Amino acid sequence: MTEHEQLVRLLADRSARRGQFTLASGRQSTLYIDARLTTMTPEGQRLIGRLGLAAIAAAPWEADAVGGLTLGADPIAYAICHESADGARPIKSFTVRKEAKAHGTGKQVEGPLAAGDRVVIVEDVITTGASAEKAVEAVQRAGATVLGVLALVDREEGGREHLESRGLHVRALTTASEVVPHIKS
Repeated sequence: MTEHEQLVRLLADRSARRGQFTLASGRQSTLYIDARLTTMTPEGQRLIGRLGLAAIAAAPWEADAVGGLTLGADPIAYAICHESADGARPIKSFTVRKEAKAHGTGKQVEGPLAAGDRVVIVEDVITTGASAEKAVEAVQRAGATVLGVLALVDREEGGREHLESRGLHVRALTTASEVVPHIKS
């Protein structure tokens, strides 16, 4: 079984559920994917780090950093950062808060992101693209250049197309149509 197939199976076994759900976007769906049940495990981290770094290289995006809107993007960014550590081009990670802090430095973007960095926005699940878009806006305000968006799962509900209509290149490690056939319940 390839690493991609392993990731699809992990998502189907741990993260995907059928039923009636209200998504973060407000949409109703019969499919829910709680990616954190995969992204926050050792096996998930290993696979996501490897596949994410390979996807960035294949894009080809010469990224200085990866990150996105907390909480979904955090373990994905950290996995890619960790996987890149021993490579020729280590990639930093960062987190985008939903709102800027009201205390301390008042930052919305946390971590070693610097003005001028070339970044890939990561997302756990793309539905409408709104979370990725919010992260893009925050890192652009911080002076970084966005190379594209890398999603763990594309729900194939128009989010990718929305982001692409904004001029963003989008890659996904998996899609809902790949995961759904493997859901056991």
